[in-house]
Amino acid sequence: MGKVYLVGAGPGDPELLTLKAMRLLKTADVVIYDRLCNPLFLHLTKRTAKLIYCGKKPYHHAMKQEKINEALVEYGKSEGQIVRLKGGDPSIFGRVREEIDCLERAKLPYEIVPGITAASGAAAYAGVDTDG
Repeated sequence: MGKVYLVGAGPGDPELLTLKAMRLLKTADVVIYDRLCNPLFLHLTKRTAKLIYCGKKPYHHAMKQEKINEALVEYGKSEGQIVRLKGGDPSIFGRVREEIDCLERAKLPYEIVPGITAASGAAAYAGVDTDG
């Protein structure tokens, strides 16, 4: 049985990707990624990694959420390391609860790896004073 990592890719700047996220991308056997992830992050993966695009745009989904859930379970049952790469932080507007529910129903191990939220990153780059 593999393990699924629900990984936050941060706001898009490669320098704001966490070290843990980078390490997981470098060792993943399967990466299921959305359209909010910087495509440069895919260059961090090993050459043998299977890359699966599941991006969603208004009125056009490369994969519906149900199919993403099915893919997580299918690949999670393998002997590999699966990274579900999400823009920002996976727990904020990321439908991570649905993905966790399907992994728990399948009794698959998973871990949430937070990322820098897009709102925090954008505020910092815009020079917004967040401490009052």
